[in-house]
Amino acid sequence: EAMSMTTRPVRIELAEPTGGTKVRLTFTNGERREVDLLPYLHGPIFDEIRSDPAKFREIVVDREIGTVVWPNGADIDPDVLFKGLRPAWSEAEATA
Repeated sequence: EAMSMTTRPVRIELAEPTGGTKVRLTFTNGERREVDLLPYLHGPIFDEIRSDPAKFREIVVDREIGTVVWPNGADIDPDVLFKGLRPAWSEAEATA
């Protein structure tokens, strides 16, 4: 029986804070990239994460959803991070 050729979306495997709001991300396809998360830390749920470096460093990877999360429930869409897309909030502001 042949394996199905459906390609799984690339997800985040590892996130290591490197200083400020930057993290080194390792993706499930083996790619590694340093990303500044500041543009994505938007809205009330990110206030503490954005303003408190210790809170920012609590970042972990939720392997079930394959993206970065924080203890307060905040997370960032893994597709946005992998593809380097603009955060959803900035798209909404751009079209408003």
